[in-house]
Amino acid sequence: MDATSPVVSVDGHRLTLTHLDKVLYPESNTTKADVLQYYVSVAPVLVPSIAWRPATRKRWVHGVGTESAPGPMFFHKNLESGAPEWIIRGTVRHREHANEYPLVNDLATLLWLTQLNALEIHVPQWRFGPQEMRQNPDRLVLDLDPGPGTSLVECAEVAFILRALLTGMGLDPVPVTSGSKGIHLYSALDMRSTSEQISAVAHELARAVEADHPDLVVSTMTKSARVGRVLIDWSQNSAAKTTVTPYSLRGLSHPTVAAPRTWDELAAGDLTQLDYVEVMRRMSGGSDPLGALGSIGTPHRQRTSVSLADPDPLGAYRAKRDATHTPEPVPAALDPTPSTSTGRSFVLHEHHARMSHWDLRLEHNGVLACWALPKGMPTSSAHNHLAVRTEDHPLQYREFEGTIPAGQYGAGTMRIWDAGSAEIEKWRDDEVIVTLYPDGGGGLGGPRRFALIHTAGRGRPDNNWLIHLMAPATDDSTTPVAKNAAARAGLPEGSDPPAYSPMLATTGTPADLRPASDWAVEMKWDGIRILAAVALVAPGPRVRLSTRNAINATSYYPEVVAGLVTALGGGTAVLDGEIVALDSRGRPDFSRLQTRLPSISPPRHGQLPPGPPVVYLIFDILERNGESLLGRTYDERRELLRRSVAPVAAVQIPDAFDGHVEAALHASRELGLEGVVAKRHNSTYRAAHRSHAWIKITQRRTQEVVVGGWRPGRGNRADMVGSLLLGVPHEGTLEYVGRVGTGFTDRDLVRARQLMDTITAAGCPFADLGDDEAAGVIWVRPELVGEVEFAEWTPGRRLRHPSWRGWRPDKTPLDVSRE
Repeated sequence: MDATSPVVSVDGHRLTLTHLDKVLYPESNTTKADVLQYYVSVAPVLVPSIAWRPATRKRWVHGVGTESAPGPMFFHKNLESGAPEWIIRGTVRHREHANEYPLVNDLATLLWLTQLNALEIHVPQWRFGPQEMRQNPDRLVLDLDPGPGTSLVECAEVAFILRALLTGMGLDPVPVTSGSKGIHLYSALDMRSTSEQISAVAHELARAVEADHPDLVVSTMTKSARVGRVLIDWSQNSAAKTTVTPYSLRGLSHPTVAAPRTWDELAAGDLTQLDYVEVMRRMSGGSDPLGALGSIGTPHRQRTSVSLADPDPLGAYRAKRDATHTPEPVPAALDPTPSTSTGRSFVLHEHHARMSHWDLRLEHNGVLACWALPKGMPTSSAHNHLAVRTEDHPLQYREFEGTIPAGQYGAGTMRIWDAGSAEIEKWRDDEVIVTLYPDGGGGLGGPRRFALIHTAGRGRPDNNWLIHLMAPATDDSTTPVAKNAAARAGLPEGSDPPAYSPMLATTGTPADLRPASDWAVEMKWDGIRILAAVALVAPGPRVRLSTRNAINATSYYPEVVAGLVTALGGGTAVLDGEIVALDSRGRPDFSRLQTRLPSISPPRHGQLPPGPPVVYLIFDILERNGESLLGRTYDERRELLRRSVAPVAAVQIPDAFDGHVEAALHASRELGLEGVVAKRHNSTYRAAHRSHAWIKITQRRTQEVVVGGWRPGRGNRADMVGSLLLGVPHEGTLEYVGRVGTGFTDRDLVRARQLMDTITAAGCPFADLGDDEAAGVIWVRPELVGEVEFAEWTPGRRLRHPSWRGWRPDKTPLDVSRE
């Protein structure tokens, strides 16, 4: 940038740049031209991370001054008057006012703000979305602020403690030296959780680390408590809070930057804050540690303005009630911060109205989201119940019991059937997953995990949902700190070895495995995924085998249990692998495994379950003798697995092909296996995540499906199942993908008819089934999952030539997605 050329063209917009020789940082003689040049150099990495976030700015009109005589700073939320029309705006509406923010979606906007001496840019952890609404946060941030007597050295120590915890939660944090005193830790999120939920998690993490390291960490803002300790400021995850954006300059006496760093730098022991010159030098070398966060919250470039409204969520509730005639609470307005709110409560009402039913109410965003349940809460995973979404209720309804007079909306007696706290795992417009923890003495009888699934579609009302009883949630917590956090969050602790959720692979091709030397390649086994928690310690050996959806499969595989006790020898471990049944040539055969699947053939006490013997093929180790290995590399875990497990007949460690992708694929074809799974040598274990660090390459196409109906057979199969109608969940509905009528054995047909007769339904569960395809079909509730092999997907999104492979009782419909 030439200081003598004050007019520039950026992205087709002409900008007049004035006073380029003005010194903004006197101690380093840094001018406005230097600042503009810096922001030009970092724009390729700064703009993508800040786009579509409302930008708050700190302006130093006369420069930052010196340390002893700082210049005046002006704090701006609203976009300055006279701003060019081409700057994209985002409006956040509050109760008494609205703020119109600039959205820094391009270099031209960034430079226009810099021309006004806006040196610092602060943004929240969320973006504006495509429906002109605030999206869920796409990142979690923890601000490590050194108190008096501490420095970056102690902040780095706390950062490594948090890194172990966050990695154990399946997150991959990136450190950013703040440019001021401390360190920010950023972790990418999948945007399934609200700001309130993420704030609660961050708060529990901070309190947990404080409890385990009281001499090093504090989680409260009290100044006197911060002496000699590092504050973990979790509050910046609130939707109303902002954090200085990575790559922003700071308005201090020296032009330092909020600079992304590597973990090697934090471990070196000589960590310092970086200034803009050093950051520009790093950028010229192509270094961007923040790139590890990936592309989160894809911008929506087609819009030119957005607005975040603040509607009255209780308007529908008040419109149906007369406060002078009903004993129900009818507040005049929504209390944004009710003193009794925990942010995580539920209540179940038994409502004896014209049609008696139950009402489930979950605290969410300051109100109670409500569903009416005509048949109450499901008590078995085999039977879903209808849940009708009704208007939101005020939080005061959690304590309401009484009789609503005749002639009033909902007339009848209302009593609390159960109440307590709620842990929300997922909240989307079409799906909610929640675990309810009753206070005791109510109708639930203990903690229960439920999924609420929106079923609106062809011929069904928009407010119809299903409620499904799920298996208990698994707990990825492995360290004492995380366990303490769980305890403080009200989560139950058991005496069994800790439970995990498995890491999942992404579908790919050999072209994705480049360079080949980065990958180890394993066979893809045709079996059932099992995590084994083994504790060979006093008072006696304990083994628990769990499927991917947390079904306790221990009693189904006694030979594996016995084999693990022998193979491990002593101590504790959590192992990941696949249980397979072998054919006469020693190859996995999924059809042979069918008679040994959980819930298909319950074993009798003390007897080996009927069917062929099975083998547990172990390919990973997640924990050994109480130490979490999730943060170790694949190579380190494999080496420890080999040292920990001595193979026996029912427990084996299969070999891996080191960098020989084609050789592995050839061996897979020769053995008639499904394909291979390639794993990066340096990859950590991301529990409950589907990762590109593991890539599966299949040589025959299989698809998990949900059964929604069946047609009777003909001739000698007239009383049996002739074909099953199949679907795959898609955007909150069950999408029809075709019928399967081949691949069944006689035993399969008998079993299928028995299962179909227990789940008969009145209507079609598919959202897009034509009348001709629905003719003669007997509908069933979409609860059972199976697997088919097929030739290809047709242009109409149907399976071509599917053939039945077997049932998948280890999966629920929520686990199924189009491969």
